[in-house]
Amino acid sequence: MDWNIILMFGVLLSTIVLFVFEIFSIDKIAFLIIVSLILLGLVTPEQGVSGFSNGATITVLTLMILAIAMEENGVIHWLTSGMGKIKSLPIYVMAPIFMFVTAGISAFISTTAVVVVFIKVVNQLSEKYKIPQSKLLLPISFAGILGGSCTLMGTSTNLIVNSVANNLGAEQIGFFEFSVLGITFLCVAVVFVTLTLRWLPWDKAKSLSKDYEIEDYITKIRINSDSKLIGTKIQDSFLFLNENISLLQIIRNNLVHNSPGKYITLKEGDELLLMCNIENLALIKKSDDFSVYEEKDVDELQLEAEKNKETEVITELYENVFVELLILPGAILIDKNMGSLRSLMIQDAIPLAIKKRKTFMNIKERIVRSSMNNLVLKAGDRLLVEVSKSQLPALQSMENVVLLQEFDTADKISNFKKYFSLAVLILVIGLAVTGLLSIMVSALTGVSVLLLTKNLDLNTIYKKVNWQIFFLLAGMMPLGFAMHNTGTDIFISEKLLDFLGGQSNYIIIGTLFLVTMLLSGVVSNNATAVIMTPIAISIAQGMNLDFKPFILTIMFAANFSFFTPMGYQTNTIIYGIGNYNFKHFLLIGGILSTILWLLATFLLTKMI
Repeated sequence: MDWNIILMFGVLLSTIVLFVFEIFSIDKIAFLIIVSLILLGLVTPEQGVSGFSNGATITVLTLMILAIAMEENGVIHWLTSGMGKIKSLPIYVMAPIFMFVTAGISAFISTTAVVVVFIKVVNQLSEKYKIPQSKLLLPISFAGILGGSCTLMGTSTNLIVNSVANNLGAEQIGFFEFSVLGITFLCVAVVFVTLTLRWLPWDKAKSLSKDYEIEDYITKIRINSDSKLIGTKIQDSFLFLNENISLLQIIRNNLVHNSPGKYITLKEGDELLLMCNIENLALIKKSDDFSVYEEKDVDELQLEAEKNKETEVITELYENVFVELLILPGAILIDKNMGSLRSLMIQDAIPLAIKKRKTFMNIKERIVRSSMNNLVLKAGDRLLVEVSKSQLPALQSMENVVLLQEFDTADKISNFKKYFSLAVLILVIGLAVTGLLSIMVSALTGVSVLLLTKNLDLNTIYKKVNWQIFFLLAGMMPLGFAMHNTGTDIFISEKLLDFLGGQSNYIIIGTLFLVTMLLSGVVSNNATAVIMTPIAISIAQGMNLDFKPFILTIMFAANFSFFTPMGYQTNTIIYGIGNYNFKHFLLIGGILSTILWLLATFLLTKMI
């Protein structure tokens, strides 16, 4: 075996390990791949950075920007707004409707963007009508993946496979060329997932205090001039009678009284430092007897209570609400602990607790209290924040952060923006479908039109684009060059041909599909596409067969990673939200993957 091939296998193995165990973020892994390939001499420096100018990478970037415009201008919200009307239908009817609508939109708009919007829709239906979101989120995620597999622009994986195949001499795949296959797979999946809804968990009763294991908050209140507590002794007030509330301090005339006695009479302007649970905190906020100050970390304010002898009078009061945030890949808050989160949040926003998603390294869902700084936020985690209502728009503008609590902002968007943005999307699709322009050029044209007409802002693009995906794609592209330069793709294909020699086309396509699908379950589907496409082309070349069935095999198999929550970004996002366990993906997703593997093997082999 050639030394360069050994080095190439070392890089591939290292890449897989880094992805599986999430040792670094995906953008860091991409940079490491670029540098490693260049330093080892497996690619030229120009090839190493070619991913940043690759047509597929630019196309994915522009499609992400178009998806941002559709979300910002209310198009996705408008397209999904009618879903509330099916709230009274049985769950076995509701789920297929959600799946088909999600798939239809995902065929033309970023799957992740669509699924995130549907998460908010389902969350709202769950809050208002007690619809079990655990019965809908997994079907929606699966449908988004399948819908994106129906068109060339539906998912970045399709664009990557097409680009790598073109570089190796294969013909361009048409926009709707494989849509019949994709729709067939979608219909089979909808039927199967609907039949397996009974195995998905029911929602637990939603309670922030139980969900985040938040028992106690420290809050500071001031007794108003018209309070009924004025002239009342502490022993006769709720402060003494309610066992879930502890009075830590009374601050009167800038003098601090620690552990005040029960016979002290309360006066107007007294400032009280209380420790209470989240339910009592909410009740205190609603009371007209008090003005509520900022809540702080329990340990922090207990320390402050011991040390402070004077207190500063705070005059600016505000009404706060609790908001649950979903952290998406690329968010600035990722890899930050609770201590550093406070400095990164917008003004008046107070991070209270983190709910961890599950990973291979974190099988049991872990809860992090606000006083603990040893664990950090990761993509897919949820963050409980307290923020003033006036700051909600600023919180919504944070990049790659989603407010799971639904706030009706769509009404603020003009109908002109909504309809114009949808018209631009239809124009982009039309130009690409007819072949008048490539997908890249048509998408760039659409983005330019939106920018020139002020229906999209560059600052919004900078904040909302998932740059991690962009750098991942740019970093993975050189792997294809390296595999071709070193002959690794030919080496692997020769070994596979020796192994599959004399076997039927069904066995060859089935084996290639299975290997690709299993790899995509633990490694990024885009990375899988870059690794497997050159191998598929080499096998087709070695057998003197048409490239197209082999290209489509990689395209579908790389997308069909239903059996783990790590294989596709949307699965990762809904993993913790939907109260799922790994077994739900392994069993339901695994059986679905097996069914689609057998069906795809039969249909794709017929194309040879």
